[in-house]
Amino acid sequence: MNTLRLCALAACISASTFAAAQVGVTIDAGKPGPVISRYVYGQFAEHLGTGIYGGLWVGPDSKIPNTRGWRNDVVAALKALHVPLVRWPGGCFADQYHWRDGIGPRAQRPVRINTNWGGVDEDNAVGTHEFFDLVEQLGAAAYVNGNLGTGTVQEMAEWVEYLTADGTSSLARLRARNGHPAPYKVAFFGIGNEAWGCGGNMRPEQYADAYRRYATFLHPGGGNDTQFIAAGGHDEDTGWTEYLSQHIHGWGVRAHGISFHFYTSPGADTNGKYGATGFDESRWIHTLGETRRMEGFIAANVAKLDAHDPQKKLMFAVDEWGTWYDAEEGSRAGFLQQQNTLRDALVAALNFNIFHAHADRVRMTSIAQMVNVLQAMVRTDGAKMMLTPTCHVFRMYVPFQDAVSVPVTLAHNPLYTFGADAIPAVSASAARGKDGKLYLALVNTNPHETADVTVDVSGTAARGATGSVLTAAAMDAHNTFAAPDAVRPAPFQAAARDGRLVLSLPAKSAVVVAVQE
Repeated sequence: MNTLRLCALAACISASTFAAAQVGVTIDAGKPGPVISRYVYGQFAEHLGTGIYGGLWVGPDSKIPNTRGWRNDVVAALKALHVPLVRWPGGCFADQYHWRDGIGPRAQRPVRINTNWGGVDEDNAVGTHEFFDLVEQLGAAAYVNGNLGTGTVQEMAEWVEYLTADGTSSLARLRARNGHPAPYKVAFFGIGNEAWGCGGNMRPEQYADAYRRYATFLHPGGGNDTQFIAAGGHDEDTGWTEYLSQHIHGWGVRAHGISFHFYTSPGADTNGKYGATGFDESRWIHTLGETRRMEGFIAANVAKLDAHDPQKKLMFAVDEWGTWYDAEEGSRAGFLQQQNTLRDALVAALNFNIFHAHADRVRMTSIAQMVNVLQAMVRTDGAKMMLTPTCHVFRMYVPFQDAVSVPVTLAHNPLYTFGADAIPAVSASAARGKDGKLYLALVNTNPHETADVTVDVSGTAARGATGSVLTAAAMDAHNTFAAPDAVRPAPFQAAARDGRLVLSLPAKSAVVVAVQE
């Protein structure tokens, strides 16, 4: 019997062995909730590995087609995601970055050592003006992270003035001489990063004092309504949110949000965090179970915010999240380069559904990272470029940007189990898009069973649904430069029966549809 017939037989056996799960979903479309900010779909570009240099930036003299140094192919791919926000320059790198190193003629900029990521030379070819050129090409907002760790209050205050001043101050004139007379628009400004670790190994009490001191002297001009983000906690630690929500306020001090970081990992072995490919089902379910912890982490921190900020003035900014595995074999140490599979796409979709459920507080996030690093949207190798499964799921969820969330209830949602692990089989969220359409997102975490879902839309009769599905035959299916379309979305349709939508979710899939009402 040939290999194709063996594979077909195995598929038939698999299909007959596992029965479809039966799930009920109710969408309460008549009870609009908070808006899902487009900034929930933000991106992160740190000076780390080839995330910027080579991945995004090749320089204006490169043979790779570019616009003022930024790769045309990568920019076009990111524009298709409607990237709403880019965080820069870090990350840990931010607290060793001195902004004056990155202005003026590139040939005259100093070369520093990137001590956080690989000990490589940082020639500062990408600085303030280059970054803002990138976000303008993308049509995105800027999230600038200031240097609290090794910088001074004066340095940070002068950077804000350089970026935003619209008068004739020396810094505004310096910016004009460097090529940008008009003030830049800075949507968000982070005061330090991971102060509990690489940002200074501080205690919450120390950081709160530092935040108030630095923030006192930050005065955006140029019509900017910049929102300031305090560096908060990570994982199960709610102590930072508890303390900062009470102590980062003061006379003349502005605070709009507290950050939070959580990376999804399948566990650890002697090498670190296990590989991005070649994993078994135990690593599949454990990874998806780990990322679902985001729900509890957000809920616990939001409870602290609600106790101390009942007016909901402070956002909970998950400005670093995504998967973190062992580095790809053969890649440079400290570059955090990893493959991106169908598993990563489902991790992203599960997190989107969680963020939507907390849209009143989670008003900004940024996945780590955009290109070549950790859970990237795009991978490059010289002139070659490919899109990842995570990129595709971001594109599928575009209709949720600035959509109005609506409540979703799941009934008869079975557990997907393997060994000692058990997680809900189906995840869901829904929203009314800016175009007036009702959108539904669903994830089936089970790698073997389809999930038959019946959807009731309260107050109306559904007539059908159309959209996209992302799935593949293997749990670690991924795109390569030789096969860049191995994992890509396919059209998806669902019929209605007696006013209820009936969907059959393939095993290990993410689905986004517009409901016909």
